[in-house]
Amino acid sequence: MKTTDKKTLIIAASTLIAGLLAGWLIFGGSGDAGKDQHQPSVEVTAETVWTCSMHPQIRQNEPGNCPICGMDLIPLENDQSSEIDPMAISMSPTAMQLANVSTAFVGETDPVKQVRLNGKVQTDERMRYSQSSHIPGRIEKLSVNFTGEFVNRGQTIASIYSPDLVTAQEELLEAQKIIKTQPQLFDAAKAKLRNWKLSENQIEEILETGETDEEFPVLADVSGYVTRKLINLGDYVRQGETIYEIADLSKVWILFDVYESDMTWIKKGDKVEFSIASLPGESFVGIISYFDPVIDPKTRVAKARVEYNNSGGKLKPEMFVSGVVEARLTSKSHSLVVPKSAVMWTGKRSLVYIKNNSDMGVSFNMREVTLGPALGDSYIIESGLQEGEEIAVSGTFSIDAAAQLAGKPSMMSPEGGQAITGHNHGGMDVGGSESKKEEDVVKPEAAVSKSLLVDKQAKEALQPLYASYLKWKDALTSDDFAEAQKMATNMKSALDKIDMSLFKGVTHNAWMDYQGRLSNDLEHVQHFSDIEQLRKAFQAVSATTIEMTNTLKPLDETIYVLHCPMADNNKGADWLSSEKEIKNPYFGSSMLNCGEVTKEIK
Repeated sequence: MKTTDKKTLIIAASTLIAGLLAGWLIFGGSGDAGKDQHQPSVEVTAETVWTCSMHPQIRQNEPGNCPICGMDLIPLENDQSSEIDPMAISMSPTAMQLANVSTAFVGETDPVKQVRLNGKVQTDERMRYSQSSHIPGRIEKLSVNFTGEFVNRGQTIASIYSPDLVTAQEELLEAQKIIKTQPQLFDAAKAKLRNWKLSENQIEEILETGETDEEFPVLADVSGYVTRKLINLGDYVRQGETIYEIADLSKVWILFDVYESDMTWIKKGDKVEFSIASLPGESFVGIISYFDPVIDPKTRVAKARVEYNNSGGKLKPEMFVSGVVEARLTSKSHSLVVPKSAVMWTGKRSLVYIKNNSDMGVSFNMREVTLGPALGDSYIIESGLQEGEEIAVSGTFSIDAAAQLAGKPSMMSPEGGQAITGHNHGGMDVGGSESKKEEDVVKPEAAVSKSLLVDKQAKEALQPLYASYLKWKDALTSDDFAEAQKMATNMKSALDKIDMSLFKGVTHNAWMDYQGRLSNDLEHVQHFSDIEQLRKAFQAVSATTIEMTNTLKPLDETIYVLHCPMADNNKGADWLSSEKEIKNPYFGSSMLNCGEVTKEIK
């Protein structure tokens, strides 16, 4: 009995210990872990807002994919910078990397600008000559029959029959007979022939033979190329009348157009490196020897002259030349210079974002600056920055978009404003207003589809821009340079008049990009002197205008995208047209119907 009870007690104790151990393993040992694993999930679901690193306007209450780019949404970090500076916007290193935000320190440097110049090869005015006939008469022979022919000094270029010269020869022969009694008469007859440019040998030959010549040669006074032929066989010419124009091309001028906006940078003595399209792979260097003191009232440019020794004859008049001058603005030496990508321009204000590093992380503050002259890809800063400060040089629009969404000071809202979230918490949105009904809430996909569409006012503001563009296209198809230049200038004026405050939020950032590119491509259209320059500018403007039309959809009517595969040296180029009919602006009448419709934008 005792043995049985003992065995029963041992079995019961073993069972109890095993149960306690199993319970500890199942509930006790994993309880804390389970608590650690599940509790954050509850917190994220209940309180975390999910956003896209590339598109911060996307805000959702649960994880998922960005409806714009498809990237995984990430938790929206608390803006810890507000604890230090309520006007700053914080960004994590990961967010900065995904938004392509990079920074650089502001430093002093000598402002150097690469000024690009266009020009032509011209003959040296000091080496142009008019070859005239010193004998009145009729052209009996022409030894030089076309322009471009090279002549040497002393070469016979024409023969003339001159009754006056025949008479003068007869007078000389008669005066020879009475030379002993009337030597002065003989000398006067010889002088008369010398005035008609007869040489001493020719005069002596007349005296020796005793015969008059009916045809006399016209000899070239200089060596060079015939640039103009002004007479034909059988023409009568007067004494001193120009029969040829001859140019010596051993030295030539390169005449560059300097726009008013670049005159501050160009001066006599600057070195110019230039190239010529017809001589690929070759580069030339010259010095500006003369700068026009007067601006041409029609083209609004001044000429900068480079004298070039053309002994090899490579450079020919009327060749197009592209040059670069590395100009230094000595009056602003050791200036603060920042990249253009760092500056956001609103039309009235120029802004940069200053980077701040603290124990709480990285944040950015917006600051207004005053810009000086542009240096190609950078600006001189007159005021607003100090040497050693760190600024954002790329991704500035991403920072500004985040500031707008957070209600911090931004490009469009200098004083800050209500945060833009797109979600609500407990019946109240971030701004404190009552939540909308479910049917009134804009879904993320709908918000994205409408985010880059412009409203009625913005559409109306863009209409003159498109009207001038289409008229510019029509003028190019008709090869009408004057009308094309007028319409291109009108498009530039229409662009300058557009109020950028009409574009809101993300659309504003897109418009700033398009406006900057169009402004750059239209900058000098009023100064162009050749229709090919206007066609090249039209190609760049068309690329931006097509992209803008696809993105903003600013037109109520259908517009067509047309493509010419032979434009731009067979690389192809596009343009917009309000009709399907092919009228090619890149070739005009020479290939008017070259092209095809590639897209309709409705």
